[in-house]
Amino acid sequence: MPFATSHDLDELTTDRLVLRSWTTAEAAAVLSGTARPADWAEDFPADGDRVIAALLDDNPAWFGVYGHRLIAERDSGLVVGSLGLFWPPAEGILEIGYGVVASRQGRGYATEATRALAAFALTAPGVHTVVAGVELSNPASVRVLEKAGFERYDTTAAAEPADGVTRFRLTTPPGHNRA
Repeated sequence: MPFATSHDLDELTTDRLVLRSWTTAEAAAVLSGTARPADWAEDFPADGDRVIAALLDDNPAWFGVYGHRLIAERDSGLVVGSLGLFWPPAEGILEIGYGVVASRQGRGYATEATRALAAFALTAPGVHTVVAGVELSNPASVRVLEKAGFERYDTTAAAEPADGVTRFRLTTPPGHNRA
């Protein structure tokens, strides 16, 4: 099993990480840039975290169980990134995004977190596919998705997409029975 959940589903735990739902106070702290909680890594938040924090007010579902989460190390308790699901799904498809601060990159955290959140997303009612877009100029992000079990698929006949972004997906196995 790639993750365990808390009773209220606000936390997912993996071998090394805790993926916990954002709070409005944490989003405000990211946006203010002044009230730094003690449990943030020195280089958190990154630019992507600021973008998500700014969008949370307009997307309240992203605070929910199938929304966005902070990535914290289990050992230190430090927040080292964020990832999230862009809820609600469209025709059973849900998009995922992720980022880990520079000081913690190269440790497999993004892969571990992405694998766990994608598996969790596939337990959501009506969700059968999790997708992600990644710039081909970011080979580390491509590797994250490949290691997390996603497969590359093309929506066009061109070998290289014109916008430099390729798509990956993870689907519910055929015949998989969800309760």
